[in-house]
Amino acid sequence: MKRYIGLYLLVELLALVAAVNWLGFAATVLLLMVGGLAGMWLVRREGARAALALADAVRLGRSPHAEVTDGALIGLAGLFFVLPGIVSDLMGLLLVLPATRALARRRLTRLAERRSPVLRTAWMRDGHTVVDGVVIDDPHRTWTWQDLPRQSIEP
Repeated sequence: MKRYIGLYLLVELLALVAAVNWLGFAATVLLLMVGGLAGMWLVRREGARAALALADAVRLGRSPHAEVTDGALIGLAGLFFVLPGIVSDLMGLLLVLPATRALARRRLTRLAERRSPVLRTAWMRDGHTVVDGVVIDDPHRTWTWQDLPRQSIEP
């Protein structure tokens, strides 16, 4: 983890030096301030949209996994905007825009499924309903409820 933080700081410093050389010191400071303010405005707007989408999903009785993930990614984007730097502002911008956030959500979902096989369910990937059932091998036989396997329910 320390390597990643060190690498991030190095990349951020190199981007800052390149921006100062290209734009000048005052323009770079202005770029950082405007980027942070615009980013926080976008986080506020998209956060409100995600909250409304979450409320709609709960009201309609469907699983709000995409809305919760969007909210977490928007929160992470806010953290990136608070951190000073050009690279962090770009990462925050990528997470706050709906199109790139959807890509990040899918990638995060696949990563979570790979790390925890319990999460590998049909509703998480496709949004379809999963119904438990029994496979009937003989289509000509008439089945009754008594033929189905019974599960004992114990407290």
